[in-house]
Amino acid sequence: MSAVACHQPARHGRRAGTTIALAGNPNVGKSTIFNRLTGLEVLTTNYPGATVELNTATVRLDGQVVTLVDLPGLYCLTCTSGDQCAAREALLKWPPDAVVAIVDATNLARNLYLVLQLIDLGFPVVVALNLADAAQRAGIRIDAQQLADLLGVPVVPTVGTRGWGLREVLTEAVRAAGQAPAVRHRYSPTLEREVARLASSLDGQIPLSRRGAALLLLEGALQPAALAAIAPQAGAALAERTASAAARLEAASGEPAAVAVARERHALAERIAAKVTVSRGEFRGRAAWRAAVRPASGVPLLIAVLAAVFATLFWGGGALAGLVDGAWGRLASPPIRALLLALFGEGVAARTLLWGFDAGLNAVLSVGIPYVLTFYILLGILEDTGYLNAVTVLLDRLMRGLGLSGRAALPLVAGAGCNVPAIIGLRVLRTERERLIAGTLITMVPCSARTAVIFGAVAYYLGWPWALALYGVVTAVVLAAGWGLNRIIPCGTPDLLAEIFPFRLPTARTVLRKTWVRVRDFVFVAVPIVLAGSVVLGALYETGLIRLAAWPLAPVVEGWLGLPAVAGLTLLFAVLRKELALQLLVALAVMEYGRGAENLASFMTADQIFTYALVNTIYIPCIATIAVLGRALGRRRAALISLGTVALAVLLGGFAARLLRML
Repeated sequence: MSAVACHQPARHGRRAGTTIALAGNPNVGKSTIFNRLTGLEVLTTNYPGATVELNTATVRLDGQVVTLVDLPGLYCLTCTSGDQCAAREALLKWPPDAVVAIVDATNLARNLYLVLQLIDLGFPVVVALNLADAAQRAGIRIDAQQLADLLGVPVVPTVGTRGWGLREVLTEAVRAAGQAPAVRHRYSPTLEREVARLASSLDGQIPLSRRGAALLLLEGALQPAALAAIAPQAGAALAERTASAAARLEAASGEPAAVAVARERHALAERIAAKVTVSRGEFRGRAAWRAAVRPASGVPLLIAVLAAVFATLFWGGGALAGLVDGAWGRLASPPIRALLLALFGEGVAARTLLWGFDAGLNAVLSVGIPYVLTFYILLGILEDTGYLNAVTVLLDRLMRGLGLSGRAALPLVAGAGCNVPAIIGLRVLRTERERLIAGTLITMVPCSARTAVIFGAVAYYLGWPWALALYGVVTAVVLAAGWGLNRIIPCGTPDLLAEIFPFRLPTARTVLRKTWVRVRDFVFVAVPIVLAGSVVLGALYETGLIRLAAWPLAPVVEGWLGLPAVAGLTLLFAVLRKELALQLLVALAVMEYGRGAENLASFMTADQIFTYALVNTIYIPCIATIAVLGRALGRRRAALISLGTVALAVLLGGFAARLLRML
């Protein structure tokens, strides 16, 4: 089995060969299995909603072309979020030739609900009984052959992280393609009667089992309008017939039709799981989970984890940044400088290009990437242990005060590495309101570039207590902004339904792979923008035009903020290159005050350094963040958020300057 270079979002229509969809609940190892089968990268995390695109890859199995589709994690086919809607649409509108249903062997009953839905719809299904090693350690023994007999589909035990059983799964899926399940599961006579009546009323051809479609209609997982969109010939009176069938079922069962269908399918899943589970073990991680989510123990643990993260960022990221910067200065900078000077001479053009291709690339490699790389390694470890899922539960009450659910804690935490992927991660949030509030708050979370300013200015010149105080102020600002937005923007906060995922030992392979994907995406987004911004900034600097912006800013910068004029210029232009704010400040200060200004303390007081770092941290994010924010929330909202952060930063900076003078 070999992977072919093909990795892209799934498109409408069918592909040549056999198409196999990978479906399963969140955190069952679905994307890990996809990666193992294809050798390609899809981010795998321990919280629902991480895989929000339909990624495909083509592999060859014994000379046969097989297209794999990695669906987002879902518990059932009910459309409650964008990723679940995308998964359901992919299954129903463009049915695959077979579905590999990946289930968690440590929680079989809950996973079988989706499997039964897929079987009811008539899909050729192969069950991958994943996490078989974890089940064995927990004392759980499952009779795979008996499970296959009861379900009427092949069942293959697998360990996705090690690749065990994956070739067998793919072979069984190719063999099962086009074959209906051997067993049709029966429900209560009342439900079966209404299902049969509704199924018989479906006109024309539909791309799925009529019985399965009737079940989906009754449980509300498929609306009549959605079925009509998939199969226009299904019948114009479908909505009326569905409502009548649901009303009769509710009258007979004494509960809503959706509840009746779900209850019976859950009961069937429980019965099957009980029959095939030879021995059971208790969830050994329950005590650890409770300790992580209870405020009395969870908050101190979270503080300790965050302290460890930021200490590692400071020492590890700083050490890596120093190594890269030194290597760049010795190995890359001299030939780049020599080449540009040879091509363009000693004039403005060469010096301008050096801002981009020397200083700009150096900034990305020695300032941005070391901190981003360190942060994403730590984030991957926390994800794969399952701890971040506990954090969503622990912080849910706090997040609800900000108009968010605990699910939003993850993009906010990711923003500490880089705001760009954090904003991309807003897609895991269910409502537009949540995405708007979280997107606004992320722009004020100190990313690695702004962290470099805090470390390089405040911590270096004023000491750690000042740096921690600055982080405290920014945290208070973010919380206050969320509290205010929660009251300004109407509508409520969605509830958080979180599953108890067992804590696991992360594997270096998985952590490094997802780190590579994230850093690669950061480089692809950041490098072109940083290069362009650096060249523009260099042109303004080398031609002296940058000084023309000083006098309009004087009333705000010198009058309100109490900063030197050169500091105001860096605040204006650092939006092009946030990580170069300090370098630009020093360069302009040297032009203005002479060589001694290379030391910030020579022309700025402690109060001014703190105020400068505070304003730089809160105000408008970098141009790359603004661009991604515009795509996520719309250009108008991105512009309003950016202007709002500028106003807030200037207002708070002025108050901070006056307060510090009084102390």
